[in-house]
Amino acid sequence: MLLGAGIITLGAVWLGPLPALAPRFFSAHMTMHMGVVAFAAPLISLGLAGGNYDPARKFPRLFSAIQASIVELVVVWIWHAPTLHYAARHSTTGLMIEQGMFLAAGLLVWSSSLGGIPEKSRDRRAAGVVALLLTSMHMTLLGALLSLAPRPLYGHLLETSAGHSPLDEQHLGGTIMLGVGGVSYLAGGLWLSAGLLRRPGTPRRQGVA
Repeated sequence: MLLGAGIITLGAVWLGPLPALAPRFFSAHMTMHMGVVAFAAPLISLGLAGGNYDPARKFPRLFSAIQASIVELVVVWIWHAPTLHYAARHSTTGLMIEQGMFLAAGLLVWSSSLGGIPEKSRDRRAAGVVALLLTSMHMTLLGALLSLAPRPLYGHLLETSAGHSPLDEQHLGGTIMLGVGGVSYLAGGLWLSAGLLRRPGTPRRQGVA
């Protein structure tokens, strides 16, 4: 069910109206980004977690949560650099590469944090808390930078705002990242933390009245 919801979300993001709107509206492009990493990726990862197709269970060494969060940090920030951001906004190939990398990085972080063998998952969950909170922090930082900047940070926004204020579009996009990306990863980290607190680290004593 969760896997299907994630795939449907991905289809809505990639096959709906957002790709056509993204070249003109910064906020539409940011909505695509958040739809992939903050909704589709965690839903797909939850749907696969603990099952036969769980990548963290099959390849545990490749799915290390903290390292995965660093990979996602690099992917997210380089695609928000002006040159690559312009390529993703104005080139179909650029958009496809960007969205594919966002999905891969999102799945890497969420699967590393949520997946693995259930009986041996406590250490992975603890690392997942750190990874998701770190990701929430850098998403919040980037969102704040975009939403609070006193001027447009991307020159091409001046030509593609479709009648809207370029600065308003940038602020809206930053707010979407703050309100969706930062909150999604924060919620995931807190959920994992609550699970760890419900499962004490020491085994229950047997035969004690």
